[in-house]
Amino acid sequence: MRNLIFRAHAIQQMFARSISVEAVRDVVDKGEIIHNYPDDTPYPSRLILGWHNKRPLHVVAADHPTENETIIITAYEPDPAQWRADFKEKKESSE
Repeated sequence: MRNLIFRAHAIQQMFARSISVEAVRDVVDKGEIIHNYPDDTPYPSRLILGWHNKRPLHVVAADHPTENETIIITAYEPDPAQWRADFKEKKESSE
């Protein structure tokens, strides 16, 4: 099991949005990568979609290349007004 390292921003957002560490781990372990950010620094990151207790969640995470660590950058519940019904793609601005 990888260690999860939570950035301060992630902790603040999780608290504000009532997202638990357990929920984030579920998404990281069982979720689907829906977008990669290969140019992010200091490590490439990815947007992961997962479901926790029927609640859709997005987690942005990056893996430390030499450690057994996944860095959690942020976590949020996707807004249905901005995302398609499957929460995998953003809606076009004209929709």
